Amino acid sequence: MNTAAPLTRARRIVVKVGSALLVDQASGQVNRPWLETLVEDLLRLRARNQEVVLVSSGAIALGRRELKLPAGALQLEQSQAAAAVGQITLAHIYKELLAPSGITVAQVLLTLEDSERRRRYLNARATLTSLLDLGALPVINENDTVATTEIRYGDNDRLAARVAQMTSADCLLLLSDVAGLYTADPNLDSSARLIPEVREITPEIEAMGGRSASAVGSGGMATKIAAAKIATSAGCAMAIAAGAPMHPVRRIEEGAACSWFLPASNPENARKQWIAGALRPSGALSIDAGAQNALRSGKSLLPAGVTAVSGRFERGDTVSVLDPAGVEIARGMIAYNDRDAARLVGKRSADIEALLGFRGRSEMIHRDDLVMMQ
Repeated sequence: MNTAAPLTRARRIVVKVGSALLVDQASGQVNRPWLETLVEDLLRLRARNQEVVLVSSGAIALGRRELKLPAGALQLEQSQAAAAVGQITLAHIYKELLAPSGITVAQVLLTLEDSERRRRYLNARATLTSLLDLGALPVINENDTVATTEIRYGDNDRLAARVAQMTSADCLLLLSDVAGLYTADPNLDSSARLIPEVREITPEIEAMGGRSASAVGSGGMATKIAAAKIATSAGCAMAIAAGAPMHPVRRIEEGAACSWFLPASNPENARKQWIAGALRPSGALSIDAGAQNALRSGKSLLPAGVTAVSGRFERGDTVSVLDPAGVEIARGMIAYNDRDAARLVGKRSADIEALLGFRGRSEMIHRDDLVMMQ
């Protein structure tokens, strides 16, 4: 395969940077020369009209230096305190480096519950989508200040995969302290060879996972493989690549050795397969013939075309869409709960705010969240 193809063809790219790359292990300070080349790479992607989301570790590593915390493992409270201090430093650095190019930086802190609880997932997804639509560059980190050991990701590899899933990204780059997935630990086995392409994550692939070689990072190869399972199931290609050299993203484009985990389908198809097959409808919307024709031509479902609402559901739940004869023709994730949906039946999108008291989505079900069943 063309090793750079998943990157150069992607519409939306998530780039994950680990603590070991961002923070110099000897001084505890930001590795600024390297970071400047990474920012140049991200600007290059944006210049090609590719959307970029950055998942950045480093807050705890930076904060512990400023708080003069001892070397070694930190207590949970110490990690949270270090994160609170380090996040300010981290956000300031990214803003400073991107400001000359006129790029607006947005800081987003997430916890595990933000991807596991439907309402919080939808809110986070809507925020990230809005930021990208407005041209901002979201910089995401785990919210270590409030996360506990029971509810945290524990590494930003899986967080990055969840963000890729949440944003329907086409490509995820995990910039690491290793060049990719090897058949064995290359630090221990001189015969270990790099695996350039993985199309299926088998038990044998999972068994190749190891521990982090970094003193400041929390992720290892096992977490990267876990991230690959999340990303590829969402239709997103993922690469594990060496991040330490200057211009790490450009190197991938130029053919540098790395390991690509390839999905069976693209993000849109993966999402629609999930809606169609993995989710049990919580309710149903009946529609008229005009709305039926609109859906078949690839349009969204507007309130004006809905004739009835049945069942109990919340915003983000999956509902069936029934034609005038009562036959299920589509399934989708609805933008309103059953009570609000019932008040919008047959109404114009322009009247939503007056009817509900808030400005909701114009569509009852957006076309990106809808799949035709027949």
